[in-house]
Amino acid sequence: METGSLYLVATPIGNLEDITLRALRVLREADIVACEDTRHTAKLLTRHGITTPRISYHEFNEESRVPELIQLLRDGKAIALVGDAGTPLISDPGYKIVSACRQEGITVIPVPGACAAVTALSASGLPSDSFFFAGFLPPRAAPRRRRLKELSCIPATLLFYEAPHRLTASLKDMVDVLGRRRAALAREITKIYEEFLCGTLDEILDELGKRPEIRGEITLVVESGEMMKGVGADAPVFPESIREHLAEEIGRSGLPRNEALKTVARVRGVSRRDAYQQLQNELDVDV
Repeated sequence: METGSLYLVATPIGNLEDITLRALRVLREADIVACEDTRHTAKLLTRHGITTPRISYHEFNEESRVPELIQLLRDGKAIALVGDAGTPLISDPGYKIVSACRQEGITVIPVPGACAAVTALSASGLPSDSFFFAGFLPPRAAPRRRRLKELSCIPATLLFYEAPHRLTASLKDMVDVLGRRRAALAREITKIYEEFLCGTLDEILDELGKRPEIRGEITLVVESGEMMKGVGADAPVFPESIREHLAEEIGRSGLPRNEALKTVARVRGVSRRDAYQQLQNELDVDV
């Protein structure tokens, strides 16, 4: 191993056998293993008989830990950086230490291996020649819908991570914003209960609606907007005027004005309060 180097070591995303011989050697020979969760990484190291000292490195101590790790690297220590699962920095902390190493001229060495996003893509049956990794969507509805609108026209297969407790809400927003695109939901990849649900976004949503609960690590692979052209399933089109949009929704659904405004707000990716304010602004202009 090179002394004074930072090694970015990919670890298994589930099955502990999914680790390279090189990764095991680096973890064994490093002076320190910087872990997102030292207890979680301990299971992997113990399984392979590795006793290298561990130190925590996560999003809550990143600011204070970077200078400490940089000093250790300057002193010639070899540090292996790992996340809880998969390739470090992919929706995991690590950017700041890698950036600091580059600025300091410290060697950064990737040790490739498992990555949930790429693994899900490879088994999804969707085009893999061009893809866009979007990570986790915002937890709140309005920002999430805005983000989906930003992604809706990207001419590439979309990859997302999502938490089980937010999955249904995110899928509902995807159906509204992205339309009936083909998709694959990968759950618990490489683990005992590995599952792939393939179909359109609304079909996957319907299937999940039959289940009492959703558990596990989730990766979503969604068809490119470019693939949807000519099949009538592009993202919904609505009037620029929110007043006209509201009138259309009331006429279409027969809902009371307040309920219809909630639907309009959801489709437009804004909060009900913002939709109401936009409506008032339009009405004020006409007065």
